[in-house]
Amino acid sequence: MGSMDSGIRDVRAGRLASGAYTEVFADLHPPLSRHEAFVESDRCYFCYDAPCMNACPTGIDIPLFIREIAADNPTGSAKTILSENILGGMCARVCPTETLCEQACVREVAEGKPVKIGLLQRYATDHLMANGQHPFKRAEPTGKSIAVVGAGPAGLSAAHRLAMHGHDVTIFEARPKAGGLNEYGIAAYKSVDDFAQKELDFILEIGGITIQNDKALGSDISLDALRAGFDAVFLGMGLPGVNDLGLEGEDAAGCIDAVDYIAVLRQSDNLSEIPVGRDVIVIGGGMTAVDVAVQTKLLGAENVIIAYRRGPENMNASDFEQELALKNGVIIRHWLQPRALTRNEHGEVCGITLDYTVMTDGRLGVSGESITLASDQIFKAIGQTPAEAILGEADLALSRGRISVDDEGRTSIPGIWAGGDCVADGEDLTVAAVQDGKIAAESIHRTLMQQPEKVSGFVEAIMADNSDGTSVPEQQPNHPSHLVS
Repeated sequence: MGSMDSGIRDVRAGRLASGAYTEVFADLHPPLSRHEAFVESDRCYFCYDAPCMNACPTGIDIPLFIREIAADNPTGSAKTILSENILGGMCARVCPTETLCEQACVREVAEGKPVKIGLLQRYATDHLMANGQHPFKRAEPTGKSIAVVGAGPAGLSAAHRLAMHGHDVTIFEARPKAGGLNEYGIAAYKSVDDFAQKELDFILEIGGITIQNDKALGSDISLDALRAGFDAVFLGMGLPGVNDLGLEGEDAAGCIDAVDYIAVLRQSDNLSEIPVGRDVIVIGGGMTAVDVAVQTKLLGAENVIIAYRRGPENMNASDFEQELALKNGVIIRHWLQPRALTRNEHGEVCGITLDYTVMTDGRLGVSGESITLASDQIFKAIGQTPAEAILGEADLALSRGRISVDDEGRTSIPGIWAGGDCVADGEDLTVAAVQDGKIAAESIHRTLMQQPEKVSGFVEAIMADNSDGTSVPEQQPNHPSHLVS
């Protein structure tokens, strides 16, 4: 790392040759060819009571969609996926399958080499989207209208399911573009070719969904107004804030919110214009920490260190993500937590002092030793925070600053549902947010239509005919034993 004697920060754009950016930010997992998809689908045992399906937060019938690929019916396969997860294309790219479906795969347990479920899911959904026909039909209009706050995974999932039921949906999104973290917060090498917007356009093809951008709850719209103007409200605004380090001077130049930096990178049309330091420190141990660390390294930073206060087994980033960081030259240093920032004569952050930590009787403490590292950029990636002030003013019941909901996503206020990262016990996963939106949408529909119980077979009833003339596989409540129960 550099020296802090002079306090001169080396932050600049264009560290790579002009043609190198496209190469280093290429697709992390290139898609399967048709032949590769056939070969991989043949590895599936099509388990009865499949553990992979049980591990999927959205309950996709994984053995069925893989069998459909093996039968050369990728359109039917995609419909099986999208009937449970309308954002199945993005989830195939960003889902930590290594800790979900693929970790539960029988082949993973037996051989240490699971079926590539994520890549097979991408193969099927990419095929259907390339055909340009939306696979679902909208039900007859109900005359009911629902407001959705937040155009991220939870909000889009809820909106699509509600629109399928024939309701009119208006999404209010605080940012200039819809998509939430799929658009602004995912590493560029995980979602190439503007896929988030392509998937958004695909979702909107159902009809009945209007998006109003630059409309933030608490400033541009109020919860009272939404309750008065709509039959129901779904809150899916995620976590708009970022945790601070709690150190003096962290508002100075050089101390950066990792989420904001990733958003700038994702929205850039020219990565060679993104300034990056030579020596970079990332504070945190989750997926965001890895994402920003790897991307700064790809942008040309020479030395990138992730500093995490606990051991590797406590990191929220999966083993795969940690390995990805190491493969890209990122150094991960454990048992370090920030104590103080060093600033130069211009007031810019140019270094950080970290205390070595120890675990004593189950409590994390400091050892009394410390280390000071020079740094051109220090990224904060220690978690995001809810809009607690806005939610508190609305008299919503909260738990640790997030919205309290029941199993159907209902909040403490009648007529308001919520899901995704903004709810208590919400998981920081796109696929979990999609499931929250789907569950809440079904609850909203039953409430508005005064249906006493869930209606089975809804998705199958409104499936559009296949554009290629093939039929949708019949899905009975009890599948044959060679598929899934």
